[in-house]
Amino acid sequence: MANIQSLDPTASPLDYYGWELRRQREAHGLKQGQLGDIIFCTGSLVGQIETTKKVPTRDFSERVDAALGTDGLFSRLIGLVLRSQLPTWFQPYAEMEAKAAYISTYQAQLVYGLLQTEEYARAVLATGMPDDLEGLLAARMERQRILEREQPPLAWVVLDEAVLHRPIGGHQVMRRQLARLLEFSRHRWMHVQVLPNEAGAHASLAGSFTAMRFDDDPDIIYTEDVISGHMTANPETIREAALRYARLQAAALSVEDSAELIIRVMEERYGDCSQLEEHPVA
Repeated sequence: MANIQSLDPTASPLDYYGWELRRQREAHGLKQGQLGDIIFCTGSLVGQIETTKKVPTRDFSERVDAALGTDGLFSRLIGLVLRSQLPTWFQPYAEMEAKAAYISTYQAQLVYGLLQTEEYARAVLATGMPDDLEGLLAARMERQRILEREQPPLAWVVLDEAVLHRPIGGHQVMRRQLARLLEFSRHRWMHVQVLPNEAGAHASLAGSFTAMRFDDDPDIIYTEDVISGHMTANPETIREAALRYARLQAAALSVEDSAELIIRVMEERYGDCSQLEEHPVA
């Protein structure tokens, strides 16, 4: 295990978190095991977080704040820590996503990241064989906190029907993921449409893309390739993407018909969903 004395608190948000956790713990005269007992975890976990061997969670951070009376210090730090766990090329997008007032996205392969359940996200991320799957998963779940705001971004999601049929993580995982999509039919700020297979050739056969609008910044278009992601505020690209998205929405099923298709796929492909909570269509 790394020597905590060798940690440079300026090296990264994770290093600073570990350094500050040790400093606060020792200031309270607690050993790692004693702090672990107070916050219902092992002393080993505390030690691993102090030495950056483990990425802390938001729940861990909140319990540390309560135990040490640190006035929300670690609850504030955890957002920076988790964002730093995202791939370097993705971090600028995550920062802009957190500021967006309006998001519109077309997804050809997967459920949009902000709408993924934890188990679906785990299965998706595992395909890349990352060194720290748990850190990446925690970072993806942290992104979804923008949906919990009192005034979240207005979001419009168009999913290719293939997304519903691709069994990521197995049938039970997919049933719960599709049920999660139906939950958003309750929210005025989130609209989910499905582009049916019958649409045939459409305006974005080249792949997925996301547009973001802001209160005080130029619009941005985001796309990904096999290696990394790309953002642009080029006005011509923005106009072309807006036109393509309008055509996608016109070809997609209505929000109500999309919900009916999702339910049908749940029943026919992933088993009986009669025991799942009924989700009204807004």
